Amino acid sequence: MMDIVYSVDMDFVRPVEAVIPGVQGRVLAVLAETTAELNLRTIARLSGVSHAQVSRVLPGLVELGLVDRREAPPSSLFRLVPEHVAAGPLVALARGRDGVIAEMGKAASALPVVPESVIVFGSFARGEADAESDIDAVFVRPGSIDESDEAWADSVEHWRSRIGQVSGNPVEVLEVGSVEISARLSSRQLVWNDIHRDGLVVHGRSLDELAETRVG
Repeated sequence: MMDIVYSVDMDFVRPVEAVIPGVQGRVLAVLAETTAELNLRTIARLSGVSHAQVSRVLPGLVELGLVDRREAPPSSLFRLVPEHVAAGPLVALARGRDGVIAEMGKAASALPVVPESVIVFGSFARGEADAESDIDAVFVRPGSIDESDEAWADSVEHWRSRIGQVSGNPVEVLEVGSVEISARLSSRQLVWNDIHRDGLVVHGRSLDELAETRVG
């Protein structure tokens, strides 16, 4: 009998909880997002779990040394210990979207054929990408490169594969020539309206800058 494998992609809205499920993940997500000391009631409210559940989780995290507890009657205050070996990876995970964005630009700059621009759009650009989201990007091809150029195609595929590995999510790339930008922006296609409105430039120039260059 064949085993069925279910693929679960990365949730960039709740990245810590995606890796550390349950109450513990929710509590750690809250603590990883701030350097401030928080009382138990605030942690429960921000994490969306009950006061009792947080009370059961925090002592174990304090015992691990990952969370510091300070008595400030009538409350106890908690914070993530930044020096702890697990704190750095935890904070990086909480800011996973920023890490992927940085890698997008770095990977684009290192390609054999460097695009004029790479612009991410859709849910990832809006900060709404969850475990069911793809990552959508526009690759702007230099005017000197033909769309059938094999080196260009290999570069696009290399970037797509690399970002898929880094993010854990499927990556879809929309290619367009730099000479086509003005026409695409003036079209009534919904996808280009979305790209123009929500697009996040991770490499190169914005679509408006590219269009102005061509007009000039």
